[in-house]
Amino acid sequence: MKPFLFTLLAASVTNAQYVLKSMSFGHEKGQVLWQQRVARFRRGPYTSTDKVILTPPYPGNQRGALWTDARVPHSEWTADFEFRAGGPEHGGGNLQVWYTREGLAEIGASSVYTVGKFDGMVLVIDMHGGRGGGIRAFLNDGSTDYKNHHHVDSLAFGHCDYSYRNLGRPSRIRIIQDSNGFEVIADDKRCFRSDQVKLPSENYFGITAASSDTPDSFEIFKFVLKTSNSYAREEPRRQTKPPPVQNQDQGSQQQANQPITHEQVKDAAASSIKTQDTQLADVNNRLQTMSHSMDNLFREVTKLAGLAQERHNEVQQKVQQTASQLNAVEDRLRKIEDALVNIRKEISSKDYSRQFSEIHKSLEARHANLLERLPDTMGHIISTRSPRVGFFVFLLVIFQLLLAGAYVTYKRRRANAPKKYL
Repeated sequence: MKPFLFTLLAASVTNAQYVLKSMSFGHEKGQVLWQQRVARFRRGPYTSTDKVILTPPYPGNQRGALWTDARVPHSEWTADFEFRAGGPEHGGGNLQVWYTREGLAEIGASSVYTVGKFDGMVLVIDMHGGRGGGIRAFLNDGSTDYKNHHHVDSLAFGHCDYSYRNLGRPSRIRIIQDSNGFEVIADDKRCFRSDQVKLPSENYFGITAASSDTPDSFEIFKFVLKTSNSYAREEPRRQTKPPPVQNQDQGSQQQANQPITHEQVKDAAASSIKTQDTQLADVNNRLQTMSHSMDNLFREVTKLAGLAQERHNEVQQKVQQTASQLNAVEDRLRKIEDALVNIRKEISSKDYSRQFSEIHKSLEARHANLLERLPDTMGHIISTRSPRVGFFVFLLVIFQLLLAGAYVTYKRRRANAPKKYL
């Protein structure tokens, strides 16, 4: 029974989620604590005891933003936030949840349509598509300028329909990243999930909102960031040692190659545990030691899993490239083989001797016809196309007669002309 109890307690400790308080607000009651949490965000337009109003109901065309001051140091987390959107019947606006490398410095209060280049992920909640609202997620590695892109909506890698306006209650969105992939849950219903997306650590979380001419009011009630890694908690007690066991030696032995230091609990005889308080203290110390050990084991396994996944991705990428090249070569060889087979079939299936004999007969007939008609044709050409000598002689005689007539006329006129004497 005791081993089963210890196993159950250890499993509950390992599967627990821990709140990163410096990056969360709205999860604890009390105005002072709330104001402290809001103060950790750099741009809070309107704050009250229970919410932050990013865009007011009036006037329109307003923007608001909340950004964390610290980077998220973990690669597995759950972001749980609640918001409420309300306005007139045809109101408009959008709400973005950012997880980017530079945070406020590169995003500011921009929306997904007005931001330039950024490195990270953005979850957009708006009325896109005219279906009553929806949720879409976008990724960017810093190379795409969303502000100047011709069709930003086509860059979404995940989406779902989600009605969020004028519900009269807060809407709850959970963004989960773990070893199984990336998932978005809206009001306890899965919106979409992808096992191909793995966001890095050391990014900033932020929330921005923008309203249109007929504005929607966006109110944020809660933003809680959790991690399942107990060693990642920000509580200072992680650096302290557990309380010593009564009636036992106080010596401690440091474990080698452990990122978290703790004392080893030595075995004690059953006769030394006489009171209930001593028994509870012994159980508490042993559970804490077990929790520390499991934390360290989980960290090492996570690190090894990450390295194995990176190597697997590299090998898979190389295999895919090689496979694509082989497929291209195989397609080309198949086309060449099909062409050769078709040519072989054409040659082997048809007899071209009859066509060759017909061509030979046709050439012989043309040659014989040419030899037969060539002399007559040449004689006809010479007889019909040669110059006429008689015609030229006739023209020469006529010309001579004309010259003789002209000379006789000249002599007669000169003889009959009056003579002049000086």
